[in-house]
Amino acid sequence: MMQDTQKAPKRILIVDDHPVVLSGCRALFAGDSSIRIDEASDAKSGHRAFSQKKPDVIVIDVNLPDVSGFELMRRIRKDDPDAKIIMFSMNDDPAFVIRAVEMGAQGYVSKGDDPRLLVKAVRKVAAGDQFITPHLAEAVTFSSAAIKANPVAQMTPRELEILRLLGRGDKIVEVADALEISYKTVANTTSLLKQKLGAKNHSDLIRIAVEMGLS
Repeated sequence: MMQDTQKAPKRILIVDDHPVVLSGCRALFAGDSSIRIDEASDAKSGHRAFSQKKPDVIVIDVNLPDVSGFELMRRIRKDDPDAKIIMFSMNDDPAFVIRAVEMGAQGYVSKGDDPRLLVKAVRKVAAGDQFITPHLAEAVTFSSAAIKANPVAQMTPRELEILRLLGRGDKIVEVADALEISYKTVANTTSLLKQKLGAKNHSDLIRIAVEMGLS
């Protein structure tokens, strides 16, 4: 039976702005002819590569330089509700894991984990399964009360994205531009976020965003 050799290689798109991470990922899969790696370094080029290459699995860094991995996932999901997505993050906050899964990610791997877990995640997700790094899955299970209390859990993906961009220093007009929405929508959401988070003013809201580790 020679069936295996006839299979087309799985295309994996990795969206990350760190060259070291990208070369590390290439090295991880270097000896595997059944995997083909494509790369992108920000959400815009990642979205374009997704449309052009039609990868089997997309690995997305949560912190991208233009908009976040969550926003990129939302855009990809809009184009293809069945896209197989793994979030790859420095942030081990269980609330982020929950949010990623709620938004439809099939995998979540911490950058602090053994790199082989990323390989395992890619294989599992390509096969139609889910994969969350064991220590994160455990953290999610044991901290459900803390997760519910975490402000991240109470926010919509759009609110989170706006807060993240404000937290990294973007002005309202820049946020509107990045997310391709109106100035008014961003301004209204900013007012709502102040209420939700008990921020006294705009600079207080930015301080909260920074403390939450979103950016």
